[in-house]
Amino acid sequence: MNGDSVYTTTDIALCTALICQGYVIVDITKQISGKATFSFNKDDQLNDILKLYFDHQLNVDALTYFNYLKEVKTRIYNIRQ
Repeated sequence: MNGDSVYTTTDIALCTALICQGYVIVDITKQISGKATFSFNKDDQLNDILKLYFDHQLNVDALTYFNYLKEVKTRIYNIRQ
C-alpha cells in the first residue's frame, strides 16, 4: 500500500468512528503485544472528519458505533500471529 494514500491508526475508538462515517478497513496488522494497526484509504474528507473527531464534534449513532466496535474487536481477535 502506498503510504501517501493510506491513513493508519492504532486508536480503536477512532477506527470505529471512521467506519461509522463509511470508511472501510483495508488492512489490520496485529503486533505480538496484541495491539492492532488499522489502515484506511485516504480521501478528500478524511482530514475534516479527523478534525471533528479530535475536537469532540463528530456525531455518530451510539448503537451503530457499539456494533461496529464489537465487529472490529472480533476481527482483531481472529487474526493469527
